[in-house]
Amino acid sequence: MLRIGQFTDTFLPIVDGVGRVALAYSETLCRLGHQVTVVAPMYDTGYRGGYPFELVDFSAKNLPGMPQYKAGEAPWDPHYRKRMKMIPLDIVHSHSPFTAGSEAIRLAALRKLPLVATFHSKYYDDFLKVTKSETLAKAATRFVVDFYERCDEVWAVGSNTADVLHSYGYEGEIQVMPNGVTLRTAAPDAVEEVNRRWGLKKEPLILFVGQMNWKKNIRTVLEACAILRKADWRFHLILAGQGPDMREIEHKISELGLRECTNLAGHITDMDLLDGLYSRASVLAFPSLYDAAPMVVREAAVMGTPSVMVRGSTAAEVIRDGENGYLCQDDPADLARVIRSAVSDPAALEQVGRQARDTIPVPWEKIMVKAVERYERLVALNREGKLNKKYVRVI
Repeated sequence: MLRIGQFTDTFLPIVDGVGRVALAYSETLCRLGHQVTVVAPMYDTGYRGGYPFELVDFSAKNLPGMPQYKAGEAPWDPHYRKRMKMIPLDIVHSHSPFTAGSEAIRLAALRKLPLVATFHSKYYDDFLKVTKSETLAKAATRFVVDFYERCDEVWAVGSNTADVLHSYGYEGEIQVMPNGVTLRTAAPDAVEEVNRRWGLKKEPLILFVGQMNWKKNIRTVLEACAILRKADWRFHLILAGQGPDMREIEHKISELGLRECTNLAGHITDMDLLDGLYSRASVLAFPSLYDAAPMVVREAAVMGTPSVMVRGSTAAEVIRDGENGYLCQDDPADLARVIRSAVSDPAALEQVGRQARDTIPVPWEKIMVKAVERYERLVALNREGKLNKKYVRVI
């Protein structure tokens, strides 16, 4: 049995991609017989009795302009430090280079533990949007690279994602550790609930699931749907998620004349309802150029729903055009063309959905077997004194 610390800056009930990966790691590792402690900023997670892992959170505040996220300094929270002193660990795994990552480095250095970190996101894009300065964005990205250079082992969620980190200047070896998914079937009445809640008839449903953030290329989805609307093609669009650009997205929906056929579903934490949306959807329209290995594509595939993604994007690494999904150019007209072509051939669409279900989802248990092998190797090397420690600051 390993005692594993999972460090993340997003966690329940904020179920963004990284938070959901950290949750899946923690739950699956516990099912495999390991002891897991999650370290995260303090959120309102409700009743905690059902968790199979220990959750130790630290005081945090909302980030300006991003109220769904929080950040804080764990070492300055005395209650957190007292609790962590009572919890033994064999290895530390961080899913973030920021608040949680800093604490992962501190704790690993203090206890002389091996440190693993997963690279999930295109941070440069985020920094550029916030700072609107290439110079500042590059400096912040250098901070991210410096974090990963301090780790004993670095993982990425796909080979394309590993290429992104290398493009930032990281020169070390990167292990590809893909995201898994929980294999399941939709609840019997899930689709009926979706139809009832959003007043859906028999028209095709185009679905987007993710942050309401322009970086997800939502504008392309909306403009593609406007093209379909002008062509008098009947459909319904549902956008599920929350984020900083929600109001602008609402305005764009009205501006494009999509109000009558579009619903903003908000942040959905009920997995049965989300599964019902995936099952009811004709396609998941996900043309993001930002995402690395989006969980939503895998979850849609579990429900037999294929995704439409941008050709050559990091996110589309798992898609084979016309076989287990669809690829388009980063262009609203081409996205509209691909969606209409796919939905207009129900037999072929169903076959592509079956192939998506058969080829894209990988059970988390299978992923975690490989992860545990990497953990055990690092723990053994650490006990033998064969890890080249790079930590410098211990508080």
